[in-house]
Amino acid sequence: MPISRRDLITGIGLASGVGAATVAMQSLGLLAATAQAAPLSLQPGSGKGVKIIILGGGIAGLTAAYELGKSGYECTVLEARERVGGRNLTLRHGAKIEMNDGTSQVCAFDEGQYFNAGAARLASQHEAILGYCREFGVELEVEVNANRSAYVWNDHLTSQKPIQLRQAINDTRGRVSELLGKAINAGALDQDLTGADRDQMIEFLKTYGDLSPDLLYKGSTRSGYLDPPGAGDQIGVIREPLDMRTLLDADMWKDVMFEEIIDMQATTFQPVGGMDRITAAFEKKLGPVVQKSCEVKEIRRTPNGVSIIYRDGATGKPRMVGADYCICTIPISVLRTIPSDFAEPYRTAMVDIVYGNAVKIAWQSRRFWETESHIYGGISFVRSLPGMIWYPSAKIMSEKGILIGAYAADADADSLSAKPLTDQFALSRKAVEGLHPGHGKELESPLEIAWAKVPYSLGNSARWQAGQEQLYALLDTPDGPFYFAGEHLSHIGGWQEGAILSAHRAVRAIDKHRRTARP
Repeated sequence: MPISRRDLITGIGLASGVGAATVAMQSLGLLAATAQAAPLSLQPGSGKGVKIIILGGGIAGLTAAYELGKSGYECTVLEARERVGGRNLTLRHGAKIEMNDGTSQVCAFDEGQYFNAGAARLASQHEAILGYCREFGVELEVEVNANRSAYVWNDHLTSQKPIQLRQAINDTRGRVSELLGKAINAGALDQDLTGADRDQMIEFLKTYGDLSPDLLYKGSTRSGYLDPPGAGDQIGVIREPLDMRTLLDADMWKDVMFEEIIDMQATTFQPVGGMDRITAAFEKKLGPVVQKSCEVKEIRRTPNGVSIIYRDGATGKPRMVGADYCICTIPISVLRTIPSDFAEPYRTAMVDIVYGNAVKIAWQSRRFWETESHIYGGISFVRSLPGMIWYPSAKIMSEKGILIGAYAADADADSLSAKPLTDQFALSRKAVEGLHPGHGKELESPLEIAWAKVPYSLGNSARWQAGQEQLYALLDTPDGPFYFAGEHLSHIGGWQEGAILSAHRAVRAIDKHRRTARP
């Protein structure tokens, strides 16, 4: 049956990724453009005399306080924890993790090693947070998010061994290109492709799929070698291409397509020394504006603004502070548990918002993945519970590193975190051993975090459901003097960029209202 150009491009994208679809679009003379967000700009000194209380010292709260402060607003940030950053959390030697189920752990990594337990990468498209890194002088390095030397492994299939990503990706391109070439030669696209289009697409498939002149896929150097080329008569022997049954394993391809997600595409970055270098820079800029160990107990409305009751961490006694406006950046999973004077529709909306879980297990180890497997950064995917193995990009070729031996989300994270820590560590060690036989025993000093159990977070990010568009729109508008911000009020949920852009939106809204109310 004939197919349209749109169906053709869609099929290529689903089978072989955004990159393939882009190249195909270029070959047919099709291409789309993207837009960029406008920068935040407030009039200097315009907020003088206006007080704002910001609840939560995560990225959204810090951003709001910094930007408002530059325009003269008098801001106070109340943070319940003894640190700022929220889900931007870097753990080092001696750090303690305490969960709301009563479990606690102490980081036993060597001095100089660290674990980004929450946010761990910065996408190159995320211009807002990269702009703050540039402004604050936060040094960045490349975070190797995708590595074709890493593996994908459906260990639920006893017949399948770990497959290098370079082979999984390129053999699929070859197989799909061969099938599409056969369809074109059989006339299946004659009603939708002109003769010139047909010739261009055939040439594209030859190059994209590395096909033979007769449009057959017989393997490719792109997929790697059984015997690599070298000196003398060592010309190299390529791998036998994988069969379609293996390539069409849907569970495997959920992971192989990972690097095609827009926010995961190269280049990605990380701050040198840990993700909390960003929050430390904010905190240095804000100084006494940020008050830590101040747990919010009540959020009240007054005739002239807001009144916040909180527990003073230094004295343990309740205190009250008033302001003209309040920006709530506390995760909704926590905010809805705090007594408040929010209007009934807002309180009702908060009840139905679901927060996802995420579990990370980190190990310290000798860098056997570099010395034996030649993997420098990137991610291997395992279809069993731990989900993925994430190799460090920092301090490549040093003696030791911090390996993420499990990273699971949502239902997988709930299932994993329900097990005792010893069982979780055993599953993680088993997954690493499956990818790197003989090296599971080298893993030491394990550390686990389950974000659904982290006090003052109770989840790693909001999971908006279909049909909740009106709830999102409601919380994205102010409730009198109360404004809301955070990753949960962005379409880049789970990213620091989303938290920043949401904070910018709240800042603009307050500044606009202030200019209307106080010309």
